[in-house]
Amino acid sequence: MKGLGNPSRAAAVGRFFKTAPGQYGAGDRFLGISVPVVRKLSASYQDLSLRELAALLKSPWHEERLLALLILVRQYARAEPGRREQIYHLYVSRTRYINNWDLVDCSAEHIVGAHLRSGPRRPLLRLARSRVLWERRIAIIATFHYIKRGDFTDTLRIARLLRDDPHDLIHKAVGWMLREVGKRDRAVEEQFLQLHGKRMPRTMLRYAIERFPPSIRRQYLTARRL
Repeated sequence: MKGLGNPSRAAAVGRFFKTAPGQYGAGDRFLGISVPVVRKLSASYQDLSLRELAALLKSPWHEERLLALLILVRQYARAEPGRREQIYHLYVSRTRYINNWDLVDCSAEHIVGAHLRSGPRRPLLRLARSRVLWERRIAIIATFHYIKRGDFTDTLRIARLLRDDPHDLIHKAVGWMLREVGKRDRAVEEQFLQLHGKRMPRTMLRYAIERFPPSIRRQYLTARRL
């Protein structure tokens, strides 16, 4: 991977992912490898052991952590139940390394969401109540797995928990998931917005109503200002 790096691209990507001091990605380091290239590598190295993937996930380089996660997603999809349990536990025990929005978004639904689908989903609530930004984002993005299957209960429950979250990246994630609910059942999303729309952060609300007709969007935004 180091041989595939591009220093000029790395500098630009570092700015995009907010790696300056005080920003959400502070201290992260990039090699400058595009996501399509990392995805191709994940196919070539999809049989790495969990020990090797655990080491890769601890890498100081963002793209190497991304590669580890993409391989774990591939492995989880074709694994037997015992192996899936191991992948899930590796993931939730290493969340400190899943520390930017792209790392969460490429993996949470496919591992956490998928693993909890047929059993108790209480771990999602623990993650949603975490002080760690990325664990809260994992909680809401994991529910995308259920949304795609017409199950909105956990999305709405976690959206309520995160409604007053202080971070913009949670506002965007919650709004995005609510929008995905609305794409499948507009009435369910609107029922939630009738109860919570006036108190939702503006970014969260804007993301949630992005696909509504302009006149309906204006009504929700106006009501929020009252």
